[in-house]
Amino acid sequence: MSTDRTYRDLGRLIFETGAPESACVTPPALDVPEPDLQTVLGDAVRREPPALPHVTEVEIARHYERLAGLNFGVDTGFYPLGSCTMKYNPRIGERACRLDGFANLHPYQPAESVQGALRLMHELQEALAELSGLPAVTLQPAAGAHGELTGLMVIRAYHESRGDARRRVLVPDSAHGTNPATVAMCGYEVTQVPSDERGGVDVEALKAALGPDVAAIMLTNPNTLGLFDENILEVTRLVHEAGALAYYDGANMNAIMGKVRPGDMGFDAVHINLHKTFGTPHGGGGPGAGPVCVRESLAEFLPDPVVVKDGDRYVFARPARAIGRMRSFAGNFGVLVRAYAYIRGVGGDGLAEVSEQAVVSANYVMARLKDAYDVPYERSCMHEFVASGARFRKEHGVRTLDIAKRLLDYGVHPPTVYFPLIVDEALMIEPTETESLETLDAFVDAMRAIAEEAEQDPDRLRGAPYTTPVRRLDEARAVKEPDLAWRPTETAPREA
Repeated sequence: MSTDRTYRDLGRLIFETGAPESACVTPPALDVPEPDLQTVLGDAVRREPPALPHVTEVEIARHYERLAGLNFGVDTGFYPLGSCTMKYNPRIGERACRLDGFANLHPYQPAESVQGALRLMHELQEALAELSGLPAVTLQPAAGAHGELTGLMVIRAYHESRGDARRRVLVPDSAHGTNPATVAMCGYEVTQVPSDERGGVDVEALKAALGPDVAAIMLTNPNTLGLFDENILEVTRLVHEAGALAYYDGANMNAIMGKVRPGDMGFDAVHINLHKTFGTPHGGGGPGAGPVCVRESLAEFLPDPVVVKDGDRYVFARPARAIGRMRSFAGNFGVLVRAYAYIRGVGGDGLAEVSEQAVVSANYVMARLKDAYDVPYERSCMHEFVASGARFRKEHGVRTLDIAKRLLDYGVHPPTVYFPLIVDEALMIEPTETESLETLDAFVDAMRAIAEEAEQDPDRLRGAPYTTPVRRLDEARAVKEPDLAWRPTETAPREA
């Protein structure tokens, strides 16, 4: 079979497979009187048969196996997607959440019959409280951005309870894109704070932006440049002196576990991305979890319910001034089990080692690439770093997107590109702690080879990728004009 035919087959829809006479199941002959469907169903009877694929069982199996082979993930290759911490997910978490005592529970069961599950949730709350340095925890939020929304709603409820009508939230220019979106959803105005020449918050600009109408600042540390803010204690002190609160975006917590806690930096609330930091599944549209930890002064505003220990029993409780319910029942329990298994399996010292290895890996890759790519901030990074391909665009007409597409031909998922916005032609690279030195060296070799190609054969990069099932797509059109529905054609099999 030719390569072209193979790629074409990989892209076929299930409706384009099989033949009209094919069938997956042949039902037995009817052994009861056949009813008159018009009489039974009336106007609900279908006038035209549905357009269904005609395939055999083996065709179905092969079709979906081929589709699965097109997926790229941490189980199949290196995924240095900056700001996303695409670490390998230990299989012990998958086994733990499938235990009968967890997988077969029902959320309406009485607390007395699910004491093991409630104990797990309570101990997970305690572990996250210890790691964050903030004592009160909700496990309800279903994702990191959902956690942001929850945390900022708690902050808003806190200010409103004091009769303090504040209208602005400060967001650094290196912030995650979800931060300003969350601010807007909570009815606040965004005030951007620029970075200084070291990549941290510009303290003088912060002082100028603060005022009696500021409700909070939202930032992550280390930030999206992969840099630890050297003035973080001064930043949170200034915020508190203005009567505002400090919110910590926990997206980059994989760099600081066991080393420093957001609460000790002066933050009042933090969401934690369990998929980034604690080895739970990442993306794909499935269930997630973004627990929120807050100071004691904010605990009474957490959503309902939280798990508390009452003597030797575990029960659900409603915080005194709860903002309401952010998620049905108590959150995505299967994800919480995975995170609990990760934390207990790795242990306290192990979590610190995870962060150490993540930081070492990022600095190793940065050191090996900084002569081939521009690195705008000449200082040690944390778990990730940002490089720039601006020189290749100016001198050879090669953009960061071209570099990212060419990486696909080397079997590597591209890093995050064009973010953060404050770096021209940005490449945000995060190797994580789970990749071997051999993998990191192979990635560096690929990046260096691409840099040479950009100088010697730029057209090759502009045409990449070459080895994937489809070539470069019109991504702008795919976003603006998505075509996601199958429609039968004359060549597609129809219901006979």
